[in-house]
Amino acid sequence: MVGSVLVLNATFEPLSVVSVRRAVVLLLKEKAEIVEAAEAELRSEHLSIPRPLVIRLVDYVRIPYRVSIPLTRRTVLARDHYTCQYCGKQPPRKELTVDHILPRSRGGYTTWDNVVAACQRCNGRKGSRTPEEASMKLRSNPAQPRYVALAMIESHSARQAWRKYIF
Repeated sequence: MVGSVLVLNATFEPLSVVSVRRAVVLLLKEKAEIVEAAEAELRSEHLSIPRPLVIRLVDYVRIPYRVSIPLTRRTVLARDHYTCQYCGKQPPRKELTVDHILPRSRGGYTTWDNVVAACQRCNGRKGSRTPEEASMKLRSNPAQPRYVALAMIESHSARQAWRKYIF
C-alpha cells in the first residue's frame, strides 16, 4: 500500500496527507468517507474497497491554531502552480525563479505577498523594477497559502485528484 491520501475536514478543507494504510483504518472505523478513489482496489479475504486518493472526515476537527507554512522556493512555486506569474508559461522547475514584486534593492521584503514564481526570461526582463514600471502584469495576487497540505505536495502529476481541494 504505497502512496499518500489527502485528508479533508468535514467542511472539505485540507487537513493533512496520510498513508494509504492510515486512510483505510479511518475508513474501516467509519471515521472518514471516500471522496475520490483510484480505479485500483484494495482487497482482503472478505472485503474490497477502492484505493482512496482523497478522504473526508465524518466529524469536524477543530484546528486550535493556524500553522504557518514556511516561505521557501518550493512552497512559493507550489502556491503559484509552477507557473510564471508574468507570462503564464510552465517551464521546467529548475528554470523557475522567485521574483520580488517590490525588489529587495528598493526596500522590498521576502514575504508571501511580495514574492511570485517567474521564469528566468520574465525575471530578467523585469529586473529591479516593479511590474508597473516594467509594463508587466501579474496573473494573480500573491498571498500566504491557507492550508498546510500545500506544503506536503511533492509529486505534481500524482496529485491531480487533490488540485480542486487544495488550490
